[in-house]
Amino acid sequence: MSQKPQQPVLSGAVDPYESPYIRRNPDGSVNRIMSFPTTVATPDADSPSPVLSKDILLNPNHATFLRIFIPRRAISSSSSSPSSSNLPLIVYFHGGGFVLLSASSSINHDFCSEMANQIPAVVVSVQYRLAPEARLPAAYDDAVEALRWLKATDEKWIREFSDVSRCYLVGTSAGGNMAYHVGLRLAAAVDEFGPMKIKGVILHHPFFSGSQRTESEVRLAINPTLPLSGSDLMWELALPEGADRDHEYCNPTVTHDWRTRFDEIGRLGWEILLAACDGDPMVDRQMELVKMLRSRGIKTVEHVGEGHHGMDLVDLSRAGPLFNLMRGFVCPSCGDFQSSSKF
Repeated sequence: MSQKPQQPVLSGAVDPYESPYIRRNPDGSVNRIMSFPTTVATPDADSPSPVLSKDILLNPNHATFLRIFIPRRAISSSSSSPSSSNLPLIVYFHGGGFVLLSASSSINHDFCSEMANQIPAVVVSVQYRLAPEARLPAAYDDAVEALRWLKATDEKWIREFSDVSRCYLVGTSAGGNMAYHVGLRLAAAVDEFGPMKIKGVILHHPFFSGSQRTESEVRLAINPTLPLSGSDLMWELALPEGADRDHEYCNPTVTHDWRTRFDEIGRLGWEILLAACDGDPMVDRQMELVKMLRSRGIKTVEHVGEGHHGMDLVDLSRAGPLFNLMRGFVCPSCGDFQSSSKF
């Protein structure tokens, strides 16, 4: 039996259990010791916000919900001059290593609000179950449940203002991982989701790993934004019990029987946009995924810019170039989209 190559020693590695965010208890549960600011939804049309939002309960047994965002001008223009040209629908999955944050966390709320305003689009942010209380594939299951709800709902903001036949799966970090895996699931059951039609998938700094370290993981192992030890801890808490980082949920190059699903994605004509940055430890892993997707005939565009993991989310003032890319991908007539540009 062949042995895996010896892993490099990471000098100065950060102890993940000294994280300011998580403490693990002896029974395997965790305490989330840092609270993140939250923002309530703003459904009142009389509020001054340029984007309105509302929460919809998805599954009371799992405490999952959807936060829907819609540009105010879409409602105003519809009431003054009804149009059959509805906005594209973006289903968004937030980040946090599958362990932290929620759809109501202020950084996620603000990001989705600005996304809805800038593209423009109706954005549905999914609050899914977190690990380790609910390990993968629970988050993927919740995402699919959300999509089933969207394709059947009579909710006014979805039916009157969004075009479910122009649906895009979008995710940041762990949410990018979700958009990828949920896309694979939907490709295998596309007929079950009509009239909803997935047109593309946007992976924003997607969260992947593997047992064998890449060059970028070694080079950026102790970066302050996402130290490799912290990433490893997230995977330890999120993956099924007993799984290592070469599990298919974590390592996208381990495809098992999913190659037929890639073929189906190609047949359906879905496009994939992967937005990465050079300061992200996962950038090499992300480029491996791009190479693999292209080898399966899937139209895939990558954009690698300067910065660190999640920078557009943490600092919205830096998100303009990302939203421009997304606008061109989702709505080509709304802006230029060039497949070889960088931020």
